[in-house]
Amino acid sequence: MTLYRDEAIVIRAQKLGEADRIVTLLTRHHGKVRAVAKGVRRTSSRFGSRLEPFMVVDAQLHQGRNLDIVTQVETLGPYGRAVCGDYTLYTAGTAMLETAERLVEAEREPSVQQYLLLVGAVRALAERAHPAGLVLDAYLLRALAVAGWAPSFTDCARCGAPGPHSAFAVASGGAVCGACRPPGSASPAPETFVLLAALLTGDWPTADASVDRHRAEASGLVAVFLQFHLERQVRSLRMVERV
Repeated sequence: MTLYRDEAIVIRAQKLGEADRIVTLLTRHHGKVRAVAKGVRRTSSRFGSRLEPFMVVDAQLHQGRNLDIVTQVETLGPYGRAVCGDYTLYTAGTAMLETAERLVEAEREPSVQQYLLLVGAVRALAERAHPAGLVLDAYLLRALAVAGWAPSFTDCARCGAPGPHSAFAVASGGAVCGACRPPGSASPAPETFVLLAALLTGDWPTADASVDRHRAEASGLVAVFLQFHLERQVRSLRMVERV
């Protein structure tokens, strides 16, 4: 048997038969992996609760032809209960998991940066380090940047002219100057641009000091930017509770 061990975060769990479950894991070194966890839905299961979404685990798996098989699991980050126990955290976290699954499309291709980014974001949610909406938007922006779609919120995304600028064009890659501004561009408040730049770079003092109006405007732009590059909707974003 080909056995391997890796750190992972559970991003999806589906029922299989009467007692089993198919889990989708984003692992640190093996990328996205789909595996069967046998008997985990029985009350006598030793590690059923460890294979729920948002849990970070150290897992041993047997490599199969189509689906791997989970043989051992140890908890590293018990974030599932904290996130699932609060609707605002849960909806934000679900949007993160769905986005991660979309961005890491191919299975078994290492995506270390995406793994570390997702684990850090879920940990921040569970620990309530910052407002859930800000954590979500920061995660989405950084995950897109890691995937190669880094937006610009200061210099012009088309010609590189130094900012700040007053227009935002999704198809152009972010902020645009007056000469590059295409028809239909958004005109966010200057404070919204500051907030977006802070979320992308991890300037949490600036992000936490923002007001609801600018947070709402930033969230709208982030959602449009995300779905433009994914070329499909992230369904769970519609359920996110914004405060």
